[in-house]
Amino acid sequence: MKCKNCKQIFNPVKEGQKYCFERECLNVWIKTEKEKQWKERKKQMKEDLKSVTDYTREAQKLVNKYVRLRDIDSGCISCEADLINKHDAGHYFSAFGYPSVRFDEDNINSQCVYCNKHNHGSLIEYQKGLIKKIGQERFNELELKASKHKTWTKSELKEIIKEYKEKIKNFQKKC
Repeated sequence: MKCKNCKQIFNPVKEGQKYCFERECLNVWIKTEKEKQWKERKKQMKEDLKSVTDYTREAQKLVNKYVRLRDIDSGCISCEADLINKHDAGHYFSAFGYPSVRFDEDNINSQCVYCNKHNHGSLIEYQKGLIKKIGQERFNELELKASKHKTWTKSELKEIIKEYKEKIKNFQKKC
């Protein structure tokens, strides 16, 4: 095997060994290992500094991205316009006012920018489209969930992040 640093042939002592035992090569190996450890430690330190708000923001971005992918062929939930260009992941019950259904897929559906932003969610049409999509029974369940109070924990949000990263990855594999 060739040393990664000096390119001389050497016999590795253990599996995965990439450097020979010359002083210069050992110093390079030690330096790269320290850099690797520092990157891992820095990543963990950044993770430890994240607040519930940071995790909530990250989770919402991923859930919204998934909803946009899921609904791309469905059309706007409110006006049924094609979602060819940029479109939003609109909440029937607002994310801030109803945290218990903030990440509920029944509560989040793709909307054209006009309906979501310029027409304030177009809620009457959204409700009609939502009942058509999920049925009256699930809509009633969503209303009940929305009326409950919920405070998300870091661990719950980390699970949501993990779940939606996986859902996005699986969805993109299908396409």
